[in-house]
Amino acid sequence: MALHVRALRAGRGWSLDELSGRSGVSKGMLVQIEGSRTNPSVGTLARIAEAFGVTVARLLQPAADRTVHLSEMDDAPVLWRGGRGGTGRLLRGLNDPDFVELWDWRFAPQERYEAEELLPGTRCMVHVLVGQIAVTVDAVEHPVHVGQTLDFRADRAHTVRNALDSPARLVMVVAMPPGEFDRRRGPLIAQR
Repeated sequence: MALHVRALRAGRGWSLDELSGRSGVSKGMLVQIEGSRTNPSVGTLARIAEAFGVTVARLLQPAADRTVHLSEMDDAPVLWRGGRGGTGRLLRGLNDPDFVELWDWRFAPQERYEAEELLPGTRCMVHVLVGQIAVTVDAVEHPVHVGQTLDFRADRAHTVRNALDSPARLVMVVAMPPGEFDRRRGPLIAQR
């Protein structure tokens, strides 16, 4: 990740101050990230990725692009840790032709993840493997049971919550739109 952040910043000719201004991440934190001295939160990674116009997966992907890529669960970075032991792992991401991320989420009983709004047009699909979760979008809670899949707009704040007293596990696909918001085509359109 450190190499990708440093290379993307250098490729754009940005100083640390400029990246900090565009991402809202402190210069000190950026220095730690580029020096591989910290493991940033998913929120911090999302702000940096958005500033560069790439996905979080792009910041974390292996350096070489291959025709076929097999990933092991143990190699997937944990980008979220809940206060009760839950985790969010980015299993794999694609950046071409579309921006897509595949996540594995595990929630301890009564655990929740509060997400910031993503870029306009971004959608999420959540499929519950174990337990039951509730996804709140626009102040409306949507229960999702084992075997069910919920598709929702993620360009607004949303919450994923395990309201039960037993663990829950889900896979999530995050799909970001091409076209007007295609971050591969130059500077960031929507600044935070």
